[in-house]
Amino acid sequence: MLWNAFLLALREIRRNVMRSFLTILGVVIGVAAVIVMVTLGSGATAQVTEQISSLGSNLLMVMPGQRRHGPGGSSASAEPFDLDDVMAIAGEIGSVAAAAPSSFQSVMAIYGNENWATSVTGTDNQYLTVRNWSIENGRQFTVSELRSGKAVCILGTTVQKELFGGQNPLGATIRLEKLSCQVIGILKSKGQTTMGTDQDDRVLIPLRTFQRRIAGNQDVGRIHVSAREGTSTEKVLKDIELLMRERRHISPTEENDFTVMDMQEIAATLTGTTKILTALLGTVAGVSLLVGGIGIMNIMLVSVTERTREIGIRLAIGALEREVLMQFLVEAVVLSSFGGLFGIVLALTASVGLAGILQIPFIFNPGIVVIAFLFSAGVGVVFGYFPAQKAARLDPIDALRHE
Repeated sequence: MLWNAFLLALREIRRNVMRSFLTILGVVIGVAAVIVMVTLGSGATAQVTEQISSLGSNLLMVMPGQRRHGPGGSSASAEPFDLDDVMAIAGEIGSVAAAAPSSFQSVMAIYGNENWATSVTGTDNQYLTVRNWSIENGRQFTVSELRSGKAVCILGTTVQKELFGGQNPLGATIRLEKLSCQVIGILKSKGQTTMGTDQDDRVLIPLRTFQRRIAGNQDVGRIHVSAREGTSTEKVLKDIELLMRERRHISPTEENDFTVMDMQEIAATLTGTTKILTALLGTVAGVSLLVGGIGIMNIMLVSVTERTREIGIRLAIGALEREVLMQFLVEAVVLSSFGGLFGIVLALTASVGLAGILQIPFIFNPGIVVIAFLFSAGVGVVFGYFPAQKAARLDPIDALRHE
């Protein structure tokens, strides 16, 4: 009986192809919108997680001053750090794997006739360890270069492309404002952060070189800390706060004059936000499925009215009410299921294209595809039941009299 009802449903759909297509259009759009929103949201969440992870392994950043406006920096002026602070964090906190000092300043990098405004960072080799950064070509700083403050530098790929194009920069000498330094290495590309900052647009030089030749002081602007694997970054954060309060002679009644940022906490906040937005957009898109269901109900009511005489004949020759109910219910489910299938194909095609345009990873989620299809079929059951019940309850004599 179910198979016969399915064949009858296909016959009625073929008989009114255009009307059937317009009927399921709402379901197609609803299913496609839900899948696209969830897929792109999952891709955005994965990208945020990946980009935060690319900043460093279990990374914490210690900055002077209290952070007031976003994650980028500190507002209140405070005493800067020095190398002793870096050594204290690395040596006195057992859960710290590495600590790296850094100070940075915007400069004009010049090579031949080319120039490029970039950021120069004074640091040491621990910076590469903490930030999960590797050297693509060349080498790191040597101990003697770091100790003596030699004028050598490691370029990010953006600076390399802008100054050298396709040439090999190793061994070449560039100018950073008035400082001439020899290129000894090229950093592996990391791309942009979630904040839109180009991580490859930088030049690394030894910290002593930066302090003597560019900054003119012994300050350390920021300390990058990597927690040991398996250690809670929250515990490391508290240990750093206690140590720095002691070193900076902050009384128990005073607030910190420094900020410790946990990148895992920021990552959790950002991914949580994207998941909430994805759920919200998916819910809004799901409303169109209800609109599509109302369209199916409307067209099924029209179909019952058009086929009243046919229904009367079937009932008069012995068809049971449940058989008539099944026929119209199956027709509604088939319509909505076709809408779900077309919507899935449209959604996956659109998701691949939009992921490429937005430059986020395409993450296929079979769960949401199955749920969207089942929901579309459920829409057919819910909104097709009332017209099917109306058809099944028709009086055969009144139906046969219908013109």
